[in-house]
Amino acid sequence: MSTYADKFHASADRKNDQRSGLAQFQAQFEFEFDTFQVQACRAVADGLNVLVAAPTGSGKTIVAEFAAFLCQQKGKRLFYTTPIKALSNQKFQEFRLSHGEDSVGLLTGDNSVNPQAPLIVMTTEVLRNMIYADDGELIDLDVVIMDEVHYLADKFRGAVWEETLIHLPEHVAVVALSATVSNAEEFGAWLQDIRGDVEIIVEEHRPVPLHQHVFHQGRLLDLFHNTDSGRQQRRPMINPEITSLKHRQRDIEKFQQQAGRRPRVSRTSRIEVIDSLHRESLLPAITFIFSRAGCDSAVDQCLSAGVRLTSASERLEIRGIVDDRCRVLPDEDLAVLGYLHWREALELGFAAHHAGMIPLFKETVEHLFQRGFLKMVFATETLALGINMPARTVVVERLVKWNGEGHVPVTAGEYTQLTGRAGRRGIDVEGHAVVMWHDDLEPGTLAGLASTRSYPLKSSFQPSYNMAVNLISKYGLEQARLLNEKSFAQFQADHASLGLVVAIADHDESAADLEPKIHCHLGDFNEYAAITEQLSSLEKSLAATARSTQAA
Repeated sequence: MSTYADKFHASADRKNDQRSGLAQFQAQFEFEFDTFQVQACRAVADGLNVLVAAPTGSGKTIVAEFAAFLCQQKGKRLFYTTPIKALSNQKFQEFRLSHGEDSVGLLTGDNSVNPQAPLIVMTTEVLRNMIYADDGELIDLDVVIMDEVHYLADKFRGAVWEETLIHLPEHVAVVALSATVSNAEEFGAWLQDIRGDVEIIVEEHRPVPLHQHVFHQGRLLDLFHNTDSGRQQRRPMINPEITSLKHRQRDIEKFQQQAGRRPRVSRTSRIEVIDSLHRESLLPAITFIFSRAGCDSAVDQCLSAGVRLTSASERLEIRGIVDDRCRVLPDEDLAVLGYLHWREALELGFAAHHAGMIPLFKETVEHLFQRGFLKMVFATETLALGINMPARTVVVERLVKWNGEGHVPVTAGEYTQLTGRAGRRGIDVEGHAVVMWHDDLEPGTLAGLASTRSYPLKSSFQPSYNMAVNLISKYGLEQARLLNEKSFAQFQADHASLGLVVAIADHDESAADLEPKIHCHLGDFNEYAAITEQLSSLEKSLAATARSTQAA
């Protein structure tokens, strides 16, 4: 039952929301905002820097939309940054629909549309370059939205996010949107260190429950045993059937080795997976394959196997949409791009999605998937970076990927990001993550990935030659050095060293407490330890001398 104080505060909040424009903004939507969305929007209205850490699909974009709404009301500029061009292109189209074509621009390095617009969508590198160029574009900038800000952990490009956050003008407010990370408070403390007041908002609840499965020989097995999807379990038990499968596989491999036979490699058929998901009403789905060639090969396999996931009426509608969208390209170019082959797969309800495709083809795949025409998309992991293509099910073929230098295991953060696509809010009651069985699959490893709901955000910041030249050119040597020391990497290192200092102090205190106990009437223990060490050193020296004498 609400108290008078509760009612008073609720009334005050409503009045503040009316004044700030939040009530007017929320009236545009047919659903009620979650608590974390309201808290974040109020912080934005107060002009604070805001960090929102929440699961994929929980509705973080509402906060960005509200910031854009406020900037439009005040006649200020807003920049929306993303990690990849595909996400920038999608956000550009979404904002044009909600704010009007004249109000929205796009800058992705190789594409410039309406660059003087009040709302610009861009890749983070473009904003970083604008900061170094110091060309006046940032004077009337009010807010920067940094979508997928956890990308600063990326080994190859993460430093760009830190450079941007450090060097943005002080008058610019930052709204950072991140996946759920376990050290959001630490990241927020760093943001406060470099940007001023920060409101840290963490939401760990996933709006659509996610069920974990393993696909083995035509069967969809639950990864965890007797789990209640409505209750968060700290250490759920692995399904004994999956554990026994692994034991059986090891016994077979051992027998084959003893018999001098080469172990047989068991492979799960992609067609079997599609048939099973179709039968269980678990489509639409996204299958993540960590190579472009693998995605294209999967489409070819489906075509060869005669997979058909659409009705006759859907196929006709798909053909009309595809032909209409691709009319801008000459027939000769379409022929070179394998248009008819690509369109045939689309009409049958499946497609590939990766960076090797031309933007028009990728955007068409996204459009058809969002409208429900495509039932299966084979994609590389770039699709997991915020692109609006939620599915009922996500399939992960392997838990190893190529990182540019070698094959490495998928991390808990990457697994969470991939499987976060499963479960469409407002459409699905639950989402499903499916890992295909293969001989290298370790149930314990998979269970660890699947049960890790958050992971620490670790800086990958390393000064590059290009960064050093830009900083020295703009700020001078001493200032450039000081700015580098503001990195999140340095912040984390300082905090780690502080922990070591505390530990050393604790050990010194313990040693001081023990000091009276090492003395007795028979002698001093420290003296005894020193003599023992000297004796050991002399014995080693004598042994070495003896060996050299014998050798001579």
